[in-house]
Amino acid sequence: MKRFLLAVLLPAQFAVGAGAASVAVPDTMAERVKPCVACHSPEGRAGRDAYYPRLAGKPEGYLFNQLRNFREGRRYYTPMALLLENLSDPYLMEIARHFAALQPPYPPPQPAATPPAELEQARRLITLGDPTRKIPACVACHGKELMGVAPYIPGLLGLPRDYINAQFGGWRIGLRRARAPDCMAEISKQLTAVEVSAAAAWLAAQPVPAGAGPASALPDKLPLRCGSVVRP
Repeated sequence: MKRFLLAVLLPAQFAVGAGAASVAVPDTMAERVKPCVACHSPEGRAGRDAYYPRLAGKPEGYLFNQLRNFREGRRYYTPMALLLENLSDPYLMEIARHFAALQPPYPPPQPAATPPAELEQARRLITLGDPTRKIPACVACHGKELMGVAPYIPGLLGLPRDYINAQFGGWRIGLRRARAPDCMAEISKQLTAVEVSAAAAWLAAQPVPAGAGPASALPDKLPLRCGSVVRP
């Protein structure tokens, strides 16, 4: 399995079996990242063991940081670790740029079955934050349309509810980490399980605006210092 993944991610010209003749495949990035698309699909989909997020159209700096986080053990998922362990930073950036440039359509929003009062509380947290607990609004970093900010901050719309829930859970218990200071880990630990579930439901229920994409510039001042966000 490991040899197959590396063979596809690396330049093409590999044997398909013991004693088999060399088989040529197109030496393109689209061909090399087929192992990524096998799980994530072009748009992101539900798998048997997890939700795989959409990669297409996310800011390249964010994708690059996540690839490095998996390679360096700040995030851990066995297939990702095997896929990336021998790849260099320049090559990871090539992969990130490839996916950042793609723009397939987004899946439809997921209807929310969460009680209206909890959804309204989630909407307020996402759009206004909670100054009494020093929880910033999601829009303060992820953009007014919640579609992210190039090059480092991802969008929050178009993601499955269960995936969003799982990421908050990973930050809360330390399975998902980023370069220090890890701002999302700090925020996640201040939210209750009910708030996380409602926020995931509210976000997943929002339609992606037509033609929307990451904002082009960071706010003048972010509410928290984040190690994964590097200003020019």
